[in-house]
Formats: sequence, C-alpha cells, structure tokens
Amino acid sequence: MDTAMAAVVRESGAYGGLLYVLPPGEDALLLVMVAGVPHEFTVPWRRVALADPMPVAEAVRERRLVWIGDQEEMARRYPRPALVLPYDFALSAAPLTAGGTVHGGLVLLWSGTRSPELSRAEREAIASGCDRLGVLLAETAGRGGPPLTGDRPRTVPLTTGRIVPPDEAAAATAFIDRLPGGSCALDTYGRITFITPAGADLVGRDPRDLVGALPWEALPWMDVPEVEDRYRAALVSRQPQHFTVLRPPRTWLAFELYPDPSGTSVRITPTDPAEDAPSSPSVPAAGPSRATLLYHLMQLAATLTEAAGVQDVVDQAADQLLPALGAQGMVLMTTEDGRLKILGHRGYSAELMTRFDSARLSTDIPAVRVQATGVPAFFPTFADMKREYPSIAHEDGMAAWAVLPLIASGRPRGSLLLSYRRPHAFPPGERAVLTSIAGLVGQALDRARLYDAKHDLARRLQSALLPHTLPDIPGLRVAARYLPAARGLGIGGDFYDLIRLDECTAGATIGDVQGHNVDAAALMGQVRTAVHAHATAGSSPDQVLAGTNRLLNDLEPGLFTSCVYVHLDLATRRGCVATAGHPPPLLRHADGRTELLQVSPGLLLGIDPDSRYPVREVPLPPGCVLVLYTDGLVEAPGVDFDDAVAALAGLLEHGDPTDLDSLADTLIRHAPSPSDDIALLLISPSG
Repeated sequence: MDTAMAAVVRESGAYGGLLYVLPPGEDALLLVMVAGVPHEFTVPWRRVALADPMPVAEAVRERRLVWIGDQEEMARRYPRPALVLPYDFALSAAPLTAGGTVHGGLVLLWSGTRSPELSRAEREAIASGCDRLGVLLAETAGRGGPPLTGDRPRTVPLTTGRIVPPDEAAAATAFIDRLPGGSCALDTYGRITFITPAGADLVGRDPRDLVGALPWEALPWMDVPEVEDRYRAALVSRQPQHFTVLRPPRTWLAFELYPDPSGTSVRITPTDPAEDAPSSPSVPAAGPSRATLLYHLMQLAATLTEAAGVQDVVDQAADQLLPALGAQGMVLMTTEDGRLKILGHRGYSAELMTRFDSARLSTDIPAVRVQATGVPAFFPTFADMKREYPSIAHEDGMAAWAVLPLIASGRPRGSLLLSYRRPHAFPPGERAVLTSIAGLVGQALDRARLYDAKHDLARRLQSALLPHTLPDIPGLRVAARYLPAARGLGIGGDFYDLIRLDECTAGATIGDVQGHNVDAAALMGQVRTAVHAHATAGSSPDQVLAGTNRLLNDLEPGLFTSCVYVHLDLATRRGCVATAGHPPPLLRHADGRTELLQVSPGLLLGIDPDSRYPVREVPLPPGCVLVLYTDGLVEAPGVDFDDAVAALAGLLEHGDPTDLDSLADTLIRHAPSPSDDIALLLISPSG
C-alpha cells in the first residue's frame, strides 16, 4: 500500500496525497494514509461524511474525478476547505473502486504554480494509481476490514531530494555560513533539521535546543498566527513566503521560506520594524498553537453553518473538536423542565450518560452551574475539580475537563463538556479560543433546535393533510409514495388522493401547489378537500377541476395549483381524465408498452375563474398501470422535460406490474436528487 501510494503521487506529478477508505455499510470516509504533508494538517478532514460538500466526498458519491485548478475555484465550489486553507494550490479527488464497489477515495495535492488543467498523462497516472489502490483496498477488505487503523493516519515516506557527497556537503555548509544573516532547514513536518550558527545567534538560542523542534514551540515569540500561517502557505502552495516578527525586546527579524518536496529552506535576516508585523508572546505556549486553534475555529464555523438538526450539531462538533483539541470526550447538554438533558456525546458510554440524563438540576454538577452562570470552568486535574466540587465523584476515567457555556442571543442555552485522558493545562489563549468555539456551538444548537421544532411541526402537518391510508376498493390495486424536498422544512404542496365513489366507481387525483412552506401545505389541504367534495357529489372530471378552480379564485391565496383528476369506472374499465396544467399521466399496457396520455390541459387552478378543462376517455384493461405523478419525479436542472418523461416511461416498461409497491420504489429511487417534492400514485385494475 505504501508503494502504490508513493507511486501515484510521484507519477502524477503531485507533491502529496491523502488516502481514504469507505468501510462497508458506512456513510463516511476515514483518512488512513497521508503522503507529502504533515498529518496534523489533515485533522479537520480525518472523517468526511459522504454527504459533506467536500471534493473527495463528491468524487466517491458520483464515482468521478474531481479537479480543482486554483484557489478561486476551490472557494467557489467548496467554501468550507477554502476557508481553512486559503492558499494557492490545486487538488484532485477520485474514487477507488474494484469489482464495481467503491472502497475509498484518493486526494492528490498540487503546487499552485502548475497549469490550471490536468494533462492527459496526469489523468492516466491518476486513473492507473486509483485502480491499483482500489484493488489493494478490496483485497484488504476481503481479509476482514479496512487497513491501517489507529488514532491517526499512517505517514507514507516519499523519496525526495538527492544524496549529497560528503565533500559537497562540507562545501555547501561553508558557502551558507559565509552568507549574511542566518539560515535553517525544516523537514516536511516543519521541524528544524539544521541551523547555522548565525541563524541560532539571531534567534537567541543554542542550536542543540532548536534541532528537532517546531519553531513556534521552541521560540515562544514565534507563536503568532502569521508565522504558522505563512509556513502552511509555503507547504500547501509550494511557493516562497515571507514574514517579519519581533524577537523581544527590540530585534526585528525577516524570514524567507523556500519550499520543495524535501522540506523548506529558511533565510533569516535582521530588518527594520514593520507596521504590519505581528506582535509576539513572551510566555511559552501550551497545547495547540494559536494558529492551529484559529484554523480549527474557522473550520468548525464553516461546518456548523451547514448543520441542520441537533444531531448534526453533535456530530459535527465531535468530529471537529476532539481531534483538533486533543480531547477524548465530549458531552453536549441543556436543561429541560427542571432537569439535565443530554443532547449528544462522544467518548463516553451510553450507560454513564443515561445516569446523568434527566437528573435533577443541582449546582453540584459543573455543567449545571456553568449553564446557570454563563461562566466557563477549566479543571486541569481532578484535584482542581474536587476543590470546587467537594462532593463530586470521579466516574468518567478522564483527567482534565473544560466546561463551557453555550451562549446564543446573549443567554446560556446549554453547556459543552470537553474531557482529556491526561492532565491538561489550559493557558489563557486556549481558554479564549475554547470559549469562542463554545459560542459557535451554542448558536448552531439554538438554530438546530428551532429547525428540529419546525421540522417536527412540518412533518405532523404534512401527515395530517395527506391521506393516512388509501381506501380498499375491490377490483383496484394501488400504491402511493410521497417524498419531501431535500431542502427547507420538508413540507410542500404536493398531494394525492383516492376517493371511493360507489361500488363501481372511484376518483384519483394528484396535484402540486406552488411553494414549499406552511402556506402551500395549508392550501394543499383546501384543494384536496375541494376535489374530494366535488368528486363525491357526482361531478365529472371537468366539473371537479372547474369547481375547485372557482373556490381558489374566491380565496385569492396568491398561489397556483396544478392538478389531475381521473374518474375510474371499474364496470366498463374506462377512465376519464382532466388536467389543470399538470404533467400528463402515463399508462403502461399489459404488454409493457407505455403511453403518455396527452390531454388538452386547462389553466392552473387559481388563475381564471372561468377556465374550462377538457377531458379524455381511455380504456383501462386488466394488467395495465396508470401512473400519476408530480413534476419532482422527472424535473432536473439541465434535463429536457420530454426526455425525463421518456426515461420514466422506460423504467415503467421494464418494471414489474404485478408488484406495485416494488414498482413505485423503483420509480422513486431513480428520481433526480429532489429539490422539489415528489408524489406518486399507481393504479391498476385487477382481473
């Protein structure tokens, strides 16, 4: 696997890559292998849900190569990763398949100086490398599961640079020492591998204290966001970068970074003060660097804007916060009816959470006090917690805790517990960022709870307005489906109904009210009631639609409605169809031939009170299937409507007319990704 990964990076001309696996039955990609970049950079993307707006998720979902040629295209198509990596680089993402099954995805990273388009040779190298990796993943999965498990992805070494003879190395060292200023070298992980005496003197440290360390860890005054940001920019874009920083108390230093696949060369020179130079801390940092925390703060902010319900907030917060902060546990809590309510957790057993869920509120519980006061609490050790909460028991096996208020609209809405398996110092900078992160989670949680409440209301309203069951009519087999739109409240104006008129006749209707909101749903209920009333009064199809149309014009709802009504005569096996601006029904004959029932359409309901609605009679012999549907089943951006209906007819021809439920599922399953509601009604006269 290492060899195949290194080969595809090398042969494609990329400088690095990320290998994801898709465990069988899972809906998320797991990062298992990294080449050419530090694995710390990949923390926000260790787990990528298939539904995420990310290049690798899209590549796997759609089983195609995704190419992002520059920073502008990344920001336009994938704002979440563009926010965290605002650098000039290119990226490809491709699925890893074998035997018709997707086993994972491959991301390759390219310099920002390359051509904006992939060459044919590069595409072929990516394709062949993906084929090889896909086969290896399939073989590994066949032996019992995904490869390379662990707390972090495996790092694949890449062969870089050249072997330098000893005499050349000595000459190079002498050459560097003679240059003004100082120099140092960083490996691909940012650690100092070499520094000249002049360079060590400029930064004020012994070379032995610097080699093997990250600059912003060994030199506290370099722990400012711009320093790590410029290093990230050099590593990701593979273009030179520079910055100026103050070495306390009065020494300004300029740093020039020159990256290549083997690492980064750094030139250090004294300089005059710069107005835009970053200020420098004078105390050592503990925990993640400032830049790292700020990157994760941006990543979380971008992620939480896409969270819908409460469970989304829990999942996104856990996926982002735990690896980013080095925490091992998380609990999201609120209060409800005078009791503690656990909204979600990660890293804790369900049994322990059940003990605290619905517990009476007490200030002896840190989360309750934090939510009541809005003041965060940090406990580097259990002894620190015990001093403040003498009666508390050490039950979770953790060694350090941060308890943060979830603030929204200026009020505490809940609390967030982060826990660590080892004692953890919380320096002031980290505390500030953790509090900011909790604020983002609190706002997202507030929106999510409102969304869940609206969604529940929409679901119950939709359920109340649509028929719970269709009547059992002798001589008639029926199947119905309703699928709400993938956006908004999941509520709209699509409706269907089957109406028993007498022993030998029935009415069938389907329609679509303009809009996807409560107003549309309410009007849908009125339209369905009006159609039902006119039909049971014995009106003909044209009279049913005309009467409903007059009612809507009297109500003046400001919304229009399309509708089809079919009168079914089971004795004569005939149907009479009228339509108000609705897609025409399809009729599958017993021999499989499918016909589009062209009916002269009247105007949409609610436009002209005097509209007329022509009718058409059609035979309905045994074995045929009449299909009524709304436009969400066929319409898709960029697809001709007639072509879409023809494709639906093709599915109908090859479906099984003896099993209407299976046939309905097939038609729904092949619908475009719904940006509109879908209603479907299948009717078949039985022998």
